[in-house]
Amino acid sequence: MEDFLRKEDMGETKLDSLELFREVNRTFPNTKEIQVLKEQGGKVFGWLCTYVPEEIIIAAGALPIRITGYNQEVELEDGNAYLYINNCSFSRSCLQMGLRGEYAYLDGVIGGSTCDGARRLFDLWRYYIDLPFSHILTVPRKYTDEAHKLYYEQVLQFKEAFEKYLNITITDEALLKSITVLNESRELLKKLYELRKLPQPPITGTETMEVLNASFRMPKEQFNQYLKQLLQELDSSDIKHSCKARLMVTGSVMNNPEFIKSIEDLGALVVTDELCSSTRYWSDPVILDGRPPLEAISRRYLNNFPCARMVPSDGRFDRIIELVKDYKVDGVISQIIRYCVPYAHDLPLITSKLKEINTPTLSLDVEYGTSGSGQIRTRVQAFLEMLETKRK
Repeated sequence: MEDFLRKEDMGETKLDSLELFREVNRTFPNTKEIQVLKEQGGKVFGWLCTYVPEEIIIAAGALPIRITGYNQEVELEDGNAYLYINNCSFSRSCLQMGLRGEYAYLDGVIGGSTCDGARRLFDLWRYYIDLPFSHILTVPRKYTDEAHKLYYEQVLQFKEAFEKYLNITITDEALLKSITVLNESRELLKKLYELRKLPQPPITGTETMEVLNASFRMPKEQFNQYLKQLLQELDSSDIKHSCKARLMVTGSVMNNPEFIKSIEDLGALVVTDELCSSTRYWSDPVILDGRPPLEAISRRYLNNFPCARMVPSDGRFDRIIELVKDYKVDGVISQIIRYCVPYAHDLPLITSKLKEINTPTLSLDVEYGTSGSGQIRTRVQAFLEMLETKRK
């Protein structure tokens, strides 16, 4: 096992700039950045789905943050009381935090009708949690011209409702500025992920998830500065992570670095992922190809790295396979939250696709916030041993 010791485990090198992201995550949902903004009279809006265009919120001078649940598996008494148990634990965890006032500073919530869990979460949040503003976007499942027209109308209606509530006009100039800020975030995250393609990456999957989580929880301009510092530090460091196997994590929404750490503690390295809290959040920029800014934004969000709800599924499968090849992935771990129907239905199809390129898949049935129980560790350990035998 000495071949798989990491430099930070031996106390040789630390990434100081990672502490900036960790501090944001440690204090969320009551981070200093959010509290300072509120004290200065700023507005904060929570969003529930990656199909909600953050550019509009930023262009209005407000802060968008992603509503997430607890970063560990907890009893969900309130969540279970208000949401049927056959809704995913992500929805119930988010709702419980809302009901208990942990998002009391929000001025509004914006959702997307992407799955039953997300829709019911939005409905109950709007009904039981008193917020001045709420809005939900209908999100088509296809990429046809008609679908794009429908989604553009939804984005336009959201913009108009937001303008009316804030009593402002969101100009094209403001939209272009917000596009620039968010596209910079996407480009910087892409650079971070490019480093994970290296034979011995300078950053782990656990550390990368800390960066991703912070990206949802602070002003994007400040996040960009932090990420630039991290990239500079990585560029000048001599950190190199070796591993038994290079893994990819796919499936349901997941924000818990401890889950990734439980895998990497076994000697593997998570080098890429396909999650709405990672690659599907940042992968594709808004492309300004002569279209009006709002239309460019709506096309980006509908055409972005697809969720399992989108049809046909081939586009998503092709992108997963492309990631497997680009990052030289040895095996894929699919973690699916119980009752997450879109990903559960997709699992046999993507498993078959990955088998065609000789990439094994381990399927884990989990609850949101799990940090890697003994049973999960046992199954991951057996998966790694299988990959090692396969290589021989």
